[in-house]
Amino acid sequence: MAATIEGQDKVLATAQRIVQSLGNTSDADDMLLILSAFDNRLSTLSSFVSSDENSSSGASVAPSSAVDPRLEAAERIILNEADLSSFTEYLNVVDEIIHLAEELNLNAVDASDDVRDRAENTLQLAMTRLEDEFRHGLIRNTVPLDPDRLHRSSLSSSAAAIAIAATEFLNDEETSESLEDVSSARYSHHSHGRGVSFGGDEMSLELIHPDAVIELREIAERMIRSGYEKECCQVYCSVRRDVIDECMVILGVEKLSIEEVQRIEWRSLDDKMKKWIQAVKVVVRGLLSSEKHLCEQIFSGSDLIREVCFLETSKGCVMQLLNFGEAVAIGKRSAEKLFRILDMYDALAQVLPDLQDLFMDEDAGDMVCSEAKGVLDGLGEAAIGTFVEFENAVQGESSRKPIQNGEIHPLARYVMNYAKLLVDYSDTLNLLLENVEVVSDKPERENTDNPEEETMSRIARRLLALITSLESNIEEKSRMYEDAAMQYIFLMNNILYIVKKVKDSELRNLLGDNWIKKRRGLIRQYATQYLRASWSKVLSCLKDEGIGGSSGNASKVALKERFKNFNACFEDIYRIQTAWKVPDPQLREELRISISEKVIPAYRSFMGRFGSQLESGRHAGRYIKYTPDDLENYLLDLFEGSPLILHHMRRKST
Repeated sequence: MAATIEGQDKVLATAQRIVQSLGNTSDADDMLLILSAFDNRLSTLSSFVSSDENSSSGASVAPSSAVDPRLEAAERIILNEADLSSFTEYLNVVDEIIHLAEELNLNAVDASDDVRDRAENTLQLAMTRLEDEFRHGLIRNTVPLDPDRLHRSSLSSSAAAIAIAATEFLNDEETSESLEDVSSARYSHHSHGRGVSFGGDEMSLELIHPDAVIELREIAERMIRSGYEKECCQVYCSVRRDVIDECMVILGVEKLSIEEVQRIEWRSLDDKMKKWIQAVKVVVRGLLSSEKHLCEQIFSGSDLIREVCFLETSKGCVMQLLNFGEAVAIGKRSAEKLFRILDMYDALAQVLPDLQDLFMDEDAGDMVCSEAKGVLDGLGEAAIGTFVEFENAVQGESSRKPIQNGEIHPLARYVMNYAKLLVDYSDTLNLLLENVEVVSDKPERENTDNPEEETMSRIARRLLALITSLESNIEEKSRMYEDAAMQYIFLMNNILYIVKKVKDSELRNLLGDNWIKKRRGLIRQYATQYLRASWSKVLSCLKDEGIGGSSGNASKVALKERFKNFNACFEDIYRIQTAWKVPDPQLREELRISISEKVIPAYRSFMGRFGSQLESGRHAGRYIKYTPDDLENYLLDLFEGSPLILHHMRRKST
């Protein structure tokens, strides 16, 4: 009877331990594991009670195998955590039960099934508790991610303002000017000639508190030794994936499908592309590099498990980045996207070797690297395709709206600032252009203009062809002006603008000083043609022919007509050309000087020969309105873009 009571007490004690264990967890899977761990033991205890009852009624009892006292001691501690004084002591007990289980499996003849079951159940419960501790240890010892630190660790490019839609540039002068400002800022910031430079630095992130890594490694070693490597990996990957996902959120990288990316309007997409560029470096050289180091520390005893855990933990965020890159690469092409695409290409190209080092030991890792290389190639193709479409757009741009005051055309502003930004990507574009045939609409002109073209780099030849197309387009647009003089003002303004953009940037090194010299000569030709078209009629009024007689007895009627015609012509030019704009102060001054050198001496000479014949007569002021000094002062008002009128103004006193 006493034996029966003892057996019942054991059942009750075991039940109490089950309740206690279940009370420490809310996870359904953990509950099932706890119950399964006690399953065979309950069966054994039940048999024990039954045998005691049979014994008390006179039935014979089969002898049971002796239980190793080490097993009972380990079982007592594993089942009653209250006996545990430290984590190290608990691990020692786990080591003991692992060793006993291994012994029992090796010496199966000397051990009963019941003993082996008890050992396995105890080991299973120990592993369940280690699994919980592994999960909680990973979570509570994760170093909080500092958003500021993550953002400071990445570099952004300054091509953001290129995001203005290309379809707006012809009608928006402010857009062109903002691009001009961005171009200057970007040029000074990236004088090394690249769009984005990450260098060879590796940003080390502390992911887990160092003291906790040792305990986590101790747990992982015991779970793997006991055959629970699958559970160990699942816990690790689940926790660390959540941490990496949080990092991606902090970096502003969203989980978007390819279709969703392609539906995003440009301004929002530009912001996402910029964040992607920043995130690539942080994720690959910072987060994943540190993650792999953490895997190496925790799973130091198994190369296979280390690689599997790193791959399963990290490939999701890499594929998220690559999916966005692919969506951009296959998306609709437009001029404003080019610089962001080039930045993305540069960023991915620079971290690709790091990716290959991180994922070098697994077939699945090879797949990740292959995907990355495919996205890189796609971005390169998108960049060149966008560039070619931009070239074609410049060649085919056919807006028929003349600039009212003959100033710089928005097309010239846009294209030249675009070209200046492209120089920052010379290395990348030269690489991408290796397999692209250079096509020029003006091969003969370019060969004549620039015999050094054969020695130019690929991007230099493409930019030369682009600017040549721009010049041809500007020349075509000049014909929209009915006034021939204004045609030459428009041409001078725009060609000088192009020359200055080349001269004041790296474009000068690509195109050469000879190119600049020839364009300056062209501007001088336009200036000469302007003077002839605009002032020939004025100067013809100051010639002696047709007046009749010498300076002493010239016809007063003819003289009056000449002065009257001169005044009318000058006033008309003044009215029209004060409204014209020459933005460059040096060109504006040179034009005024050229006009003055032709008109003022001729007027002074004419006045000297014939002015006295009218000044003594009545109403002389109607005909001799201006002195030479008056005219010279009035010439200072030309090309300011503010229309003025001289009509009905009286002659100024001297």
